[in-house]
Amino acid sequence: MKRSLCSTLAALALVIATAGARAADKPAGAEADARRAAESWLALVDAGKTAESWQQSSTLFRGVVTQEAWSSAVQAVRGPLGALTSRHFRSAQYTASAPGAPDGHYVVLQYDAVFANKAAAVETVTPKLDADGVWRVSGYFIR
Repeated sequence: MKRSLCSTLAALALVIATAGARAADKPAGAEADARRAAESWLALVDAGKTAESWQQSSTLFRGVVTQEAWSSAVQAVRGPLGALTSRHFRSAQYTASAPGAPDGHYVVLQYDAVFANKAAAVETVTPKLDADGVWRVSGYFIR
């Protein structure tokens, strides 16, 4: 019993130490910088400037999605929704890992959005800190 408790406490200490190390690695101003990058990028998408939004995306994004595929996806997903009516910031969460992506610095941002043909949507935008120290969007999802 005592040995099991000691093992559990040691494991808990390791988890806490690891979580602290990840938080210490978080770049200063991550959420605010990532949010500025995301909102600038979203403005391009909202304006139908898909080529420019692709060019301003992260190297990870551009390595996975071609410019043509991105333009087609935006038209297929955003087209039926109609024009953006409003967008309100909901949350920001820093993480050092993202599903299906290499470890790095990410901020998962969520926005409540209203479109002409969709009264309530949630946009998730995930900027990544690129190797050059600039936050750029690496993922976008609407539900």
